[in-house]
Amino acid sequence: MAEYTYLVLRLPRGTSRDAARQLMTEHAEYGGWELHRLRLYPDGSRRIQLRRKVIRPVLTL
Repeated sequence: MAEYTYLVLRLPRGTSRDAARQLMTEHAEYGGWELHRLRLYPDGSRRIQLRRKVIRPVLTL
């Protein structure tokens, strides 16, 4: 089973859709993150969960 590390971003209600998309694109492109979950609240704020796989090196002798 794969292990993941998570990053949670909270964006205020005034953040545009394009700004949120740009922020997630930068995290994905430069940090290797992928979208796990996005929640849009009734007040307009967003909670974004990004994840990336934890790669553990295997020791060989």
